[in-house]
Amino acid sequence: MKLASYADGSRDGHLVVVSRDLTQAHYATGIATRLQQVLDDWGFLAPQLEDLAVQLNHGKLRHAFPFDPDKCLAPLPRASGWAVVGADGAVRRDAGQFAAAHQPLRAPAHGEVALAAVTGDLGAASDTAAALDALRLLTLVVDWRLDDELIATQAAPLAVTPDELGSAWRNGRVQACLHLLHNGSKQPVRDIDAHPGAALARVARLRALRAGQVVGAALGSLEQALAAGDSLLLDLKTAEGSSLFGAIDLDIAPPDLTP
Repeated sequence: MKLASYADGSRDGHLVVVSRDLTQAHYATGIATRLQQVLDDWGFLAPQLEDLAVQLNHGKLRHAFPFDPDKCLAPLPRASGWAVVGADGAVRRDAGQFAAAHQPLRAPAHGEVALAAVTGDLGAASDTAAALDALRLLTLVVDWRLDDELIATQAAPLAVTPDELGSAWRNGRVQACLHLLHNGSKQPVRDIDAHPGAALARVARLRALRAGQVVGAALGSLEQALAAGDSLLLDLKTAEGSSLFGAIDLDIAPPDLTP
């Protein structure tokens, strides 16, 4: 299933289920209003959301509405924590505040992309197999840094269960293609091969993780030289061209021309 959090004036947004083709959505009211509620009681609530997703995909919900990614917050705006595992195995931890996919950057910054895994409760010293069992949802995240200081962490609009990834999910790995547009110009497509279970197990090596922790497997840095007024779009897609998590589509704040 595909889940998103629609902006409603609250800090966490309102949980919606999104159709497989990303055209329709339906509020999860009556099951849960926030994604963290679902993560806290996954065994009971997730099957109900899956039933709702099946009905949505078959066009059987009377109150479905067109999905608009511009109305989305990050799927989990306030996570239990955010940690990124680099290619060298080093772990970097941050607070876990996620900005919406369309939120403008305040200034040109350096982007570091990660495949993000949202976990259920996971015990300390868990192995990769146990980590995969605790894996609940996946999404795409970019850390934005300016002079080595984290200024924003931005998430794609959708968080999805691994089974929803189709051919991009193989033996516990995500194999997909990262597409980029810089100021509307296509950039070289980057092949992605990430192991979210290994990243979860690495972070849980010394301490337990609780439901709602988000762990990223680093996918590398963005090489585009960004300037004020630029636009950037990132979209992780299957080999067939289907978007997995919706696009991160943002503008960099234009120069301040105030005298």
